[in-house]
Amino acid sequence: MQLESFIPGKDASLESSINTMQGKLEALGFHVEERSWLNPVDGIWSVHVRDRDCPLMFTNGKGASKLAALASALGEFFERLSCNYFWNHYYLGEQYAEGGAGRSFVHYPQEQWFQPGEGGEWPEGLLTRELQQFYNPKGSIHADSLVDFNSGNFERGICAIPYVRQRDEAVVHFPVNIIGNLYVSNGMSAGNTPAEARTQALSEIFERHIKFRIISEGLCLPDVPEAVIARYPRIAAGIAGLRAAGFGILVKDASLGGKYPVMNVTLLHSQDQGCFSSFGAHPRLEIALERALTELLQGRALDALAGFPEPGFDLEEIASSPNIEIHFVDSSGIISWNFLGAQPDFAFHDWNFGTTTAEDYAWLVDSIHDAGHDIYVADFTHLGMYACRILVPGMSEIYPIDELEFENNSVANDVREAILHLAELDDDECGDLLDTLNESGLTDERLVAALIGLAPGDDAFWSDLRVGELKTLLALAVGDEDAIAEGCEWVRHFDQVNADRRRVYRCVECLMKLDDDERYAPAMESLYGADTLRQANALLDGELRFFGRPSLGLKLANCDMHQRLLAGYAKLHRS
Repeated sequence: MQLESFIPGKDASLESSINTMQGKLEALGFHVEERSWLNPVDGIWSVHVRDRDCPLMFTNGKGASKLAALASALGEFFERLSCNYFWNHYYLGEQYAEGGAGRSFVHYPQEQWFQPGEGGEWPEGLLTRELQQFYNPKGSIHADSLVDFNSGNFERGICAIPYVRQRDEAVVHFPVNIIGNLYVSNGMSAGNTPAEARTQALSEIFERHIKFRIISEGLCLPDVPEAVIARYPRIAAGIAGLRAAGFGILVKDASLGGKYPVMNVTLLHSQDQGCFSSFGAHPRLEIALERALTELLQGRALDALAGFPEPGFDLEEIASSPNIEIHFVDSSGIISWNFLGAQPDFAFHDWNFGTTTAEDYAWLVDSIHDAGHDIYVADFTHLGMYACRILVPGMSEIYPIDELEFENNSVANDVREAILHLAELDDDECGDLLDTLNESGLTDERLVAALIGLAPGDDAFWSDLRVGELKTLLALAVGDEDAIAEGCEWVRHFDQVNADRRRVYRCVECLMKLDDDERYAPAMESLYGADTLRQANALLDGELRFFGRPSLGLKLANCDMHQRLLAGYAKLHRS
């Protein structure tokens, strides 16, 4: 009889969890494959899994054993399915945005839609008055900015999802736009039981909140005594393996005096002086420490631990939003030298806040409430497994609140339809789109596909088209010579535009500066090639627009990768 494997913090065996999740995914029509396994040292495993039909749907798992890593990856896959996170950065297409073909909802059946006030006021019933003040403190954010990026449907209004406030069970409707802009994947989890999943979600929120505070304030943490590490043989073996491989490994108590359930493992690379700091959180010290260690090597072999930045001296730079955001994405931001000091700002605490998932969850909730924050939970069980998304305003934001005003992804809602119909735009419409892009404040380097929520796949044009190049093509379409010259100069100094198209723009720039095209035609053909010269002349004469690319349209019918993504979304809707 085969023994089952149980690990702390989980309410079912690893074998049972894996079999259950794999079976449910197959039943839903998702074919999840294990693509890459890593076991660089004892006690540290990681795996990359993805959907066979749509490789954009992927997750990574980590753990102290192979089974634990696979359970982690599958659990993350379920949380991203349940919370629609695989589609967070993409346009859902006209069929979902318009609610056609019998599709009455965009995100969830329980969603509610709110109409903005005539003067841009945020509607009553959306959030609470206190939360409206929290997200819009100056009253300067127009309600149209809350139209969700995934549908961009201004006529339908603001889509919001009901969340339950844990303090008093009140139902509060949060705009999808705010969730996607500020919280991204923070606070999402799936698990064998609600207590297990919610504990994981709140632990993740604690981890990032305290991590960002430690990094931005340059706090110095106390070392964990070797005797404490030795209690956990697998963790000790992993640390020993990394040290044996030549890395400096610091193990730190990140609880800030026994207040928070967070631990830290930091790697120092003697060859390039890089510093990489990993955090883990859970009400039980053992689990938090294991997560910090396995996170350090998730998806990384030992030879992939070079290239991290050296510790820094400028705390203002280290505390800046761009650096903190990098730490959220892959933990590769700059760490302060203060962090590496020998005089810790706190004493080591040998803490432990729970022994069961129920105790773990209760402690986390009480701790957050005691700090003056509210917890909002949305439960999802439509896939046959419990998942949740938890928001803690003032604590779980990944991006600053002011990004709702200055970096809101809804800016794409104004330009998406025109961009997806480029080939059909007349001169006036091209000019209007060019004016809108110029007035939008969007940087020229921004990828157009990411801006409008397109999954371009291997389409070379849409994969690397930038706002600056699109503006240049629009200027060529309407014959705006000043804008053409400005755009060609930008392309000349920006080397990430496709090499063949860059050559065409250089040819365009040269042709505009020559007084007599015919006089220099032989030399131009020798320099640029006949095909490039032909395209440049055709673009200048208006005979060729947008390199002859067909429009994708609001149904995105000509984009295979996006269609695969939408096919995955259709499976969710059927559930």
